[in-house]
Amino acid sequence: MSRKKIETEAAPQAIGPYSQAIRAGGLIFVSGQIPLDPAAGALVSGTIEEETARVMENIRAVLEAAGAGLEDVVKTTIFLTDLGDFDRVNEVYGRCFGPDPPARATIQVAALPRGARVEIDAVAAARR
Repeated sequence: MSRKKIETEAAPQAIGPYSQAIRAGGLIFVSGQIPLDPAAGALVSGTIEEETARVMENIRAVLEAAGAGLEDVVKTTIFLTDLGDFDRVNEVYGRCFGPDPPARATIQVAALPRGARVEIDAVAAARR
């Protein structure tokens, strides 16, 4: 099986020893994205909706660098520091995927990198 690193300047650079995404076989594995603005290198400060929108923009940018899009996503995991934000995150997330959303898990965690309140990773089907 072939394995290819995916990188783009349109999304935040990795803040540790990991890749933005890896394409392996017919799948693209997008590393967890937090609401980092790739231009500023800083967390978006605002509402949880604004943070979630930034996360989804980052995922979209990484997928585009891999030749895919949000419509190719088959599974996501949402990590929240407060499940009380679930409905508001869900509203933004749902607009990104429309009527045929991917499979998903949502987990509350004690903390996320850089003090983020939301992180989302994704697995997408690679276009041939």
